[in-house]
Amino acid sequence: MKQLAVSCSILEYLILFKSISYYLGVLCHMISEENIVISHQDLVKISEIDQFKGEWELLSQERKYHIDALKRVTTIESIGSSNRIEGNILSDKDVERVLLHINAQSFASRDEEEVAGYAELMQLIFDEYQVIPFTENYIKYLHKVMLKHVEKDGYHCGEYKRFPNSVAAFDADGKEIGIVFQAASVFETPSLMEELVVWVRKTLEEHAMHPLVTIAVFIVHFLAIHPFQDGNGRLSRALTTLLFLQCGYRYVMYSSLESIIEASKARYYQALRKTQQNIWSPDVEYESWFSYFFSALLKQKLHLQEKLSSMPLLDRQLGQLARSILRLFDQQEQWTIVTMAEQLQVSSSAVSKSVKSLVDGGYLVKYGVTRGAWYERPLH
Repeated sequence: MKQLAVSCSILEYLILFKSISYYLGVLCHMISEENIVISHQDLVKISEIDQFKGEWELLSQERKYHIDALKRVTTIESIGSSNRIEGNILSDKDVERVLLHINAQSFASRDEEEVAGYAELMQLIFDEYQVIPFTENYIKYLHKVMLKHVEKDGYHCGEYKRFPNSVAAFDADGKEIGIVFQAASVFETPSLMEELVVWVRKTLEEHAMHPLVTIAVFIVHFLAIHPFQDGNGRLSRALTTLLFLQCGYRYVMYSSLESIIEASKARYYQALRKTQQNIWSPDVEYESWFSYFFSALLKQKLHLQEKLSSMPLLDRQLGQLARSILRLFDQQEQWTIVTMAEQLQVSSSAVSKSVKSLVDGGYLVKYGVTRGAWYERPLH
């Protein structure tokens, strides 16, 4: 019996040594910067995106009375698209309905629970991105926020996976027909995540490479690790937004990258899988993923430019009352003639006249008729 025990012990050590050797090899080749090569086409895309980043402050000031409404629309699009990419069935109108009653804390389905959590996650990122530290603990916290309303996911919220979660393909009957992608093991995940997060922080702080390239590399490796039991795709897109904002690309709050990915979902997964098939190898190539990712970012920028071009510039000839009326819409979304007059302490007839000119100029939109009418900023 003692000999058997010794044999088993030796066997266990051999297995452990083999696992550790493989594990250390994975870490050594997790991110080989020699393989991070940017094509001329992708450099052109990055240059265009950076040029728009520099122009954004002026553009946003010129249309500051419109972009708050644009932000609301973009937020709804992003929440809806990011969840639908993962199989959620709620439309943007459904998402808007859920957000109107988000404080009720009662949801009719898992889809609604997911939408509510993702909405809170995005609001947190938009409000606090300047002070959110890019650390493993905070990434775990963001995961917990995202899934806080999904009761069935309570056991793994904010914690790295405890069971294998490789990406599988299923037939029409829901039967698994094969593994599409082999994610990192439960054993490998903590150290792989530690190395990845440290690499991102160090690379961004030292300006070792362009921030958009750093973000692109982070996303493809994060999804290859698949660190959480569920919600990795949605969290990766939220983290993309967080890193963009922290790197100064503040316009991303006004144009939904998630909706662009949803519209090109097949190419998104194809590009990911092509790069991820050798992700643990020194021969990993990023060309496919970079091409897709930077093209998506360029489309995001172009969509925002198109929306901005359809918005009227703030007329410098607008009177003081008209400007005061527009400022009211920074406080709340809807106003009536009566409430505007009360707030500004001027006559309803004066407000009515100014509001008509603002509606004619495209600054406001009228809803309803007669005394029940109310006004909002235009939705672009």
